[in-house]
Amino acid sequence: MHYFDTSFLAPLILPEATSEAITEFFRNVSAEVLTVSHWTRVEFASLLAREVRMGHMDAAAAREAGARFETMVEESFVALLPNRDDFDRAGEWLSRFETGLKAGDALHLAIASHRRAVAVYSLDKVMIAAGRTLGVPTSPGILLPGHDD
Repeated sequence: MHYFDTSFLAPLILPEATSEAITEFFRNVSAEVLTVSHWTRVEFASLLAREVRMGHMDAAAAREAGARFETMVEESFVALLPNRDDFDRAGEWLSRFETGLKAGDALHLAIASHRRAVAVYSLDKVMIAAGRTLGVPTSPGILLPGHDD
């Protein structure tokens, strides 16, 4: 099972410097199970709301991007529902202050860890490093601009 956080999927919907590389990654990914969590859906909705608040996107464009994201998730991914154990583990990992984890990233890692993901893909360098510290197989999946990972 391959798990994808929001930062890895957003460039498929919203133009970013990594959009082309992410698209190419998915062209070449094996047919193994691709997963996200329902938390990913919430994070993407939050990202769109922030874009509208900041004036970078109008509401109609945000609704369209949200609909495209939901279609992509429905057609290509298994969406996992976080459970109490996921929240408990995320809370434990947040007390490992040296990781620098934020709540949402700790939840992503916990969900993937509990389901024994082969890889967790993220573009968040702090999350990738924290996952490695916690024994969760994290990867950027692509060469990040200005990063040799």
